[in-house]
Amino acid sequence: MTSPHLTVVDHPLVQHKLTLMRKKETSTAGFRQLLREISLLLAYEVTRELPLTRQPIETPLQRMEAPTLEGKKLALVSILRAGNGLMDGILELIPSARVGFVGLYRDPETLQPVQYYSKLPSGLEDRMTIVVDPMLATGNSSAAAIDLIKAAGAKNIRFLCLLAAPEGVARMAEAHPDVPIVTASLDEKLDSHGYIVPGLGDAGDRMFGTK
Repeated sequence: MTSPHLTVVDHPLVQHKLTLMRKKETSTAGFRQLLREISLLLAYEVTRELPLTRQPIETPLQRMEAPTLEGKKLALVSILRAGNGLMDGILELIPSARVGFVGLYRDPETLQPVQYYSKLPSGLEDRMTIVVDPMLATGNSSAAAIDLIKAAGAKNIRFLCLLAAPEGVARMAEAHPDVPIVTASLDEKLDSHGYIVPGLGDAGDRMFGTK
């Protein structure tokens, strides 16, 4: 499923691994490993539009003009703490990416984001910036994080998540219509506590074995 604002990656390997992650009996270690694996697969989609140029190289047989990434590479920004699970997998694929962190937590009463940390790379205006967080639920924290990232100079931004709720997609489209979303699933809805349904629970708790 693809729209101008939202891409749902329906590759069979992505969907299979996501099903394993949804199962409540999946262990912390298993969940963490699956998240790393699925992030590699999602990274292929979110980086699809990286610009290429050509450079002369010598193969064992002849000289050729070969494609290579153009200009400065990527910046990855993790929305703490659960975003680190997605970021770790992407860094295996793109180890030269600059890395930043935004710390936000959701107030349990208002469901609004509260910032407690921000550390971003310099030169974001020259890089594609991929913001990662496993869950796009209300969209409030994600929108607030992107506000900070834009204020730091980023202009070419993508948002990568594991699961999205329709409410979160709508909130992001309203706040940041220029930021495409790539996800493995658009789930049904949010419950009364702001959790994605059917979802997979709290991604951070499942990743780190906390409650």
